[in-house]
Amino acid sequence: MTAKPKPLFLGIDTGGTYTDAVLWSEQGGPKGKVLAKAKALTTRHDLAVGISGAVDAVLGKSATDPAAIKLVSMSTTLATNALVEGQGGRVALIMIGFTGADLARDGLKTALGTDPVVFCPGGHDVHGNAAKLDLSGLEAALPELGASVSGFAVCAYFATRNPAHELAARDLIREKTGLPVTASHELSAKLGGPRRALTTLLNARLISMIDRLVAATEGFLEARNIAAPLMVVRGDGALVSAAFARQRPIETILSGPAASLVGARHMTGLDNAMVSDIGGTTTDVAVLDGGRPRLDPEGATVGGFRTMVEAVAMRTFGLGGDSEVALEDGALNPKILLGPRRLVPLALAGMMHGASVTLELERQLRAPNPGRMDSRFALRTGVPDRLAAGLTAPEAKLYELIGAVPLAIDRLLTSNAQNATLNRLVSRGLVHISGFTPSDAAHVLGKQANWDPTAARLGAELFSRKRDGRGQNIAPSPEVISERVLLTLTRWSAEYILETAFAEDGLDGAATVAHALVQRAVDSHPGIARLSVALDRPVIGLGASAPLHYAGLAELVGNECVVPEDTDVANALGAVVGQVRVSAEARVSQPREGLFRLASGQTVRDFTDEAKAIAAAEADVRAIVAERAKDAGTDNAEIDVSTEFKVSTVEAQRMFIEAHVVAVASGRPRIAV
Repeated sequence: MTAKPKPLFLGIDTGGTYTDAVLWSEQGGPKGKVLAKAKALTTRHDLAVGISGAVDAVLGKSATDPAAIKLVSMSTTLATNALVEGQGGRVALIMIGFTGADLARDGLKTALGTDPVVFCPGGHDVHGNAAKLDLSGLEAALPELGASVSGFAVCAYFATRNPAHELAARDLIREKTGLPVTASHELSAKLGGPRRALTTLLNARLISMIDRLVAATEGFLEARNIAAPLMVVRGDGALVSAAFARQRPIETILSGPAASLVGARHMTGLDNAMVSDIGGTTTDVAVLDGGRPRLDPEGATVGGFRTMVEAVAMRTFGLGGDSEVALEDGALNPKILLGPRRLVPLALAGMMHGASVTLELERQLRAPNPGRMDSRFALRTGVPDRLAAGLTAPEAKLYELIGAVPLAIDRLLTSNAQNATLNRLVSRGLVHISGFTPSDAAHVLGKQANWDPTAARLGAELFSRKRDGRGQNIAPSPEVISERVLLTLTRWSAEYILETAFAEDGLDGAATVAHALVQRAVDSHPGIARLSVALDRPVIGLGASAPLHYAGLAELVGNECVVPEDTDVANALGAVVGQVRVSAEARVSQPREGLFRLASGQTVRDFTDEAKAIAAAEADVRAIVAERAKDAGTDNAEIDVSTEFKVSTVEAQRMFIEAHVVAVASGRPRIAV
């Protein structure tokens, strides 16, 4: 009697540059087997194009019947890249019970930028007692706001202890505008209003982006007759259903890197390692300890913002194969600078648009002197027109001139002021800049050959004509400048890995790695005092370009660098071997002696007996997390409940202060039958 074949799993990773797909089977040893893998360019204007390109390729390579696929799981760097690059939809922030002074805390004002904010009286105290709520100002502003934003973020004072005012504002906004609304209590049970507001604001900005990704994936799966549940990797490496992720897209920040950690552990079997994942836009560095990624209980930091999202303790740097290459200003011997902004590589633009790119580059090369905007192009990202709502007159005028075909920026801009306008369009995610990148340098040197090497070489030649502080060309040839760019990328990669290690050891990572002694150690600088620096564990190099950029990494970090066979699809592979994991929290406080107030979910209840309040809290979180686990995509979750008490002793008597009850549910995702 033949054994029943194991179900097949499809993993997808939608990155800033590439969409990866991998078909994996549990058969084939303890690590299973990768049956096929493929890449396709990520198409931001229509994500389904890139997804279909990668998935169709793995289906074709493996000759797999789509009906045999029982689970689809996806990781993505889209949310991470959007925050690093300052992109996202325009949203309105509603602050209930806060004042303008609160915007100055936790980077909230910086994150808000020019997006509108409305302050309303209301909120609660630490025990959930309400102040008077007045939403009249919000109601009056909704007609104008509803026409100029893509969503709303609502944060009320102490909403984690009583969400009633957030719920009232949420219901009003939905009734009057029909737009998506994120309420802060839905994302975090932690105190700290401004940081919770920041997290909520970022979540609201990301909703339309993640919604497009999920919709594109679901549409593709339906068209290919793949009737399997769709899961999304969260920032802590856990899986959740697509519907769950649609409402809480902020939890997908660091989704791709988290999946890569799961994939790195799966592929190498290493329990202790530094994991460095280089993509097109970012490099993500994290630590594996005892076979598990270190989590950051204080919340993920991405794009300079500390959120309340619990995720892997990942440090994300704006360094990748498609990073902007620039030159240090004002130095006699200027250094090469990389990132943090991602550009469309000239080689890629040349492949997609041909002569419209190369002819302009040749024109610029014929000029007797280098131009400040040489080798720079602007083109639309292709997002829906509705996302361009709220542009100023100068922004709208410039946006109208830019099309789907790259336009040389030296022809586009007529004043310095327009450069700032163009950068705002880029920040809104409406326009891409194309220019010289490390990917182009790799094409010039023959180390990468998937795009147009002619456009890459022209860009390198233009860049090499830039002048140093003495007025001389910074490099004699495209090959020389390209080699410098790739060496700089490897060196910066080493510094970011060491910075992460120093930070994990409790030091100021950036300041420590910049210290002259560490710099001399990394350079193996000769001297009477010889210095060295070394990691206590190997580096796992992930990403399609890791074999290229990490080839010289070992000597810089003082330990080996392991690049697995399937490193180019580590994220997609990690997406299919994880588990669903969700949690729920409740708190019991004592507003006055003998009264025990339970805040759980969206309800607040009072008890006169501590034991009954704690029992009710544990029952509540167990029920909430069981339901949440089903919504997140598992039917067989194991639930663990823990209770932490805060008490004091006064005159030998125990005094109850607060109890924190947490339930965690985990299990493998449900699969199609």
